[in-house]
Amino acid sequence: MGSLFGGSQTAIGLDIGTDHVRGAQLKPSGSGFALTGYGRVAVPMGAVVEGEIIDIAAVSQAIKELWRHAGIRGKDVCTGVSNQRVIVRLIDLPFMERAELKSAIQYQAQDYIPMAVEESIIDFQIIGDYMTPGDEHMMEVLLVAAHRDMVANTVAAVEGAGLKLASIDVSSFGVVRALMGDGFGVLPDETEAATSVIHISSGITNIVVVERGVPRFNRVSPLAGNTFTQAVASALNVTFDQAEDLKRQAGLPDITTGASELAEGLDPRTAQVVQDAVEREVNKFIAEVRRSLDYYLTQTSQARTIQRIMLTGSGALLRNLDSYLAKGLQAQVTLGDPLQRVQATGGLLQTVSDDRFGAVTAIGLALGGLQS
Repeated sequence: MGSLFGGSQTAIGLDIGTDHVRGAQLKPSGSGFALTGYGRVAVPMGAVVEGEIIDIAAVSQAIKELWRHAGIRGKDVCTGVSNQRVIVRLIDLPFMERAELKSAIQYQAQDYIPMAVEESIIDFQIIGDYMTPGDEHMMEVLLVAAHRDMVANTVAAVEGAGLKLASIDVSSFGVVRALMGDGFGVLPDETEAATSVIHISSGITNIVVVERGVPRFNRVSPLAGNTFTQAVASALNVTFDQAEDLKRQAGLPDITTGASELAEGLDPRTAQVVQDAVEREVNKFIAEVRRSLDYYLTQTSQARTIQRIMLTGSGALLRNLDSYLAKGLQAQVTLGDPLQRVQATGGLLQTVSDDRFGAVTAIGLALGGLQS
């Protein structure tokens, strides 16, 4: 589906994350898309917290630095928002024409969102219509609401970097677009199963359910990559950066054999403490995902199970995390790679390959700009 909150033909996606800003520039190429620029720049700790921009000036400076080094040409960008103040709801309303819905949605929205409509930016997409057993004509509407102040900080950070905001999307929609496209067909028996996309970044995790080609559910969780790192830092009384290195070196043990594939030089006793700390948090994470997916299935979903999970984001690289999720959620888990849908060559291919799972949001936002 196309981007919300406006649209343009820009091919630049800007992902403002907790630890990095990432930019991806795309252009049409044959029947697909080619990457013509990509880069990432670190964001000072505390400038972005759980998906919300706290320090506008620091984020603007990071974006400026990104433009200097990423080989991106142009100033019109598509960015995304994803945090607890972005609400996505699939709602059912009596059928009406789009123009009528556009004027009515401001009144209808208050029944479905936990914040004041006057403090929110509201957008929607009509998913389809149907007849009830009582012969009432109804429609499915994907409703999105974002807090005005939060969006204003995003706009200020982008414009403070000297760029022009072409559109603002929901970041998780960009992730789905990068991995599945806009016309994605789900598993063959589409009334029986849905697909979940779990995007783990450093600061937040997006849990999305895609059914019949539409992202019908989105939940943002603060349990993410930094959660695992902080658990290691606390267990060993080391700095956050040291804990991050140890987490990557130790990973999780093989869930079947218990064997560990440790980085050379890592003390086995230290590795055991790291793995124990991470495993405790991963078990909490799996429980959080399970609750979210179970909630979705108890709603109006036609799906009875979620048998397929696509795992992506920089946090997805934690060794053996995919097998832990597969066992804990009783589902097939695959790593979602955005480069399967986008061409890159030469030095640019190496640059984006080093960050391929972290790149998914920026690529999806750029695709939204091209396809809107």
